[in-house]
Amino acid sequence: MIWAFFQVASRSPGRRSSLCSLLAAHFVIASAAAWAAAAREPSEARALLGNVLLTTGIVEGALLLGWRLTQLPKSQALEFLLVSELRPQQILFGEAMVGLARLALATLAGTPALLYLARGGLLEAGDLVALVAIPYTWAAVTGVGLTVWAYEPRKVRKWCERLMIAAIIFYLAVGVLAGENLRGWLTRFPDPVADGFLFCFQAAHRYNPFGVIRAWSETGCAPTLVEAFALALVGTLLAGALLVRAAARLKGHFHELHYQPRVERVRRGEAHIRNRPLAWWAVKRVTQYSGRINLYIAGGFGVLYAVYTLAGPHWPPWLGRQVFILFERMGGVPVLATALVLLAAVPAAFQYGLWDPSVQDRCRRLELLLLTRLRGRDYWEAAAAAAWRRGRGYFAVAVLLWVAATLAGQIDVLHMMGAVAAGVLLWAFYFALGFRAFSRGVQANGLGLLLTLGLPLVTAGLSTWGRPELAALLPPGMVHAASAGGRESTWLLGMFGVGGATLFLSRAALRRCVAELRSWYNANHGSKVLQ
Repeated sequence: MIWAFFQVASRSPGRRSSLCSLLAAHFVIASAAAWAAAAREPSEARALLGNVLLTTGIVEGALLLGWRLTQLPKSQALEFLLVSELRPQQILFGEAMVGLARLALATLAGTPALLYLARGGLLEAGDLVALVAIPYTWAAVTGVGLTVWAYEPRKVRKWCERLMIAAIIFYLAVGVLAGENLRGWLTRFPDPVADGFLFCFQAAHRYNPFGVIRAWSETGCAPTLVEAFALALVGTLLAGALLVRAAARLKGHFHELHYQPRVERVRRGEAHIRNRPLAWWAVKRVTQYSGRINLYIAGGFGVLYAVYTLAGPHWPPWLGRQVFILFERMGGVPVLATALVLLAAVPAAFQYGLWDPSVQDRCRRLELLLLTRLRGRDYWEAAAAAAWRRGRGYFAVAVLLWVAATLAGQIDVLHMMGAVAAGVLLWAFYFALGFRAFSRGVQANGLGLLLTLGLPLVTAGLSTWGRPELAALLPPGMVHAASAGGRESTWLLGMFGVGGATLFLSRAALRRCVAELRSWYNANHGSKVLQ
């Protein structure tokens, strides 16, 4: 039975092309990470490779596994399978096995770069296995976890979000503000309570994917490698448990999505459609799963880091500062602000899924939209409104960091304004490329990975190899150079180049949008999904 799902996936032209793009993007990112790691010490090289491959795997798990499984119940064609002899659990397991196999291919696409480093003596056999197993297992946890989150009833998601917000506040207070002074904070409690709390917190801080990679990269010894394999085993068991829960909720989620009456609670200012109905619909569509938890984590730490930057030497001694010192060693405000701008640009780069999850749904929607008098500007404004709604919070935190750095005297007002302008240009450039892919009907998975992970790695590699002037010509490099107070001649040149490319792409996209949508619709409507 499962083999039938593999046959459908292998014969689908859209899924084949998206997988090929993702494989190419993963190979480029892994090669860029290996290139940057080759010039570093073994511990730094392991840390760089581990963090990059783990982050890439998490994104790929969300794209290949989470996206497919979360969109599955939205199609009413699933109803025919739910009334067949197949059980809902078998349907979800079949789709999940296909997603896991595609995820395995994407993870293995980076092994040539790892083998090259192993041949040079920078990595050992155990390191290779850990760098493949940990990203793959926790990518599977991410994909299945997103599926479970989407399948749960709305009330469950609401209460879980409140609990996660409370956990974030607790972590920021204990892990960041207390930091290395946590033991002193706990002196007011009985010794058993204080020791137990400290042990639990240290265990949670270390025994997570990024914590284990950090410990393993610093030592490279056998015990930490055993911890890495144990973490991969825990990820496998957790992914299996989440998959069982998702399978149990598939049918119930389908019925809630299509047959349960929904009571609309209109907030003030949200019901004004005015003369932009498509933009209103697009914003409403992306706010169903808004991803506020990630924003709360980034925003909470960004606010604390901005306060620490303003305080400087006046930071109270009873508060922790080691976490902030660690980020300063990694680059401080310029690196953190650039990372936040890239997070803000993620919805701008991944636009294809904003509209429809599959070719059939896209054809049905375009069949109605193309009958209207909508112009290319209407599609442009709708996509821009939705992408900005998802990414504006990260950009606001980046602006806060730039303002704090200016008030603290780290950069002047000119560089602060230049950093904001560079961030806006980066977002606009990524949006223009993403919208161009949407209008042409191109899956943006590979493009999005190259823009959000590939270009930053190339920028970091150029800086590592002593070519910061070339790094400043790239979009992430110009944001970092302006934030760091670099020479205006370098990042201004990059801004002019990116601005010109953005203007050209934007004009072409607006002019050809409707024609390309019609061309794509004519080529795909009425044709067989499987050739």
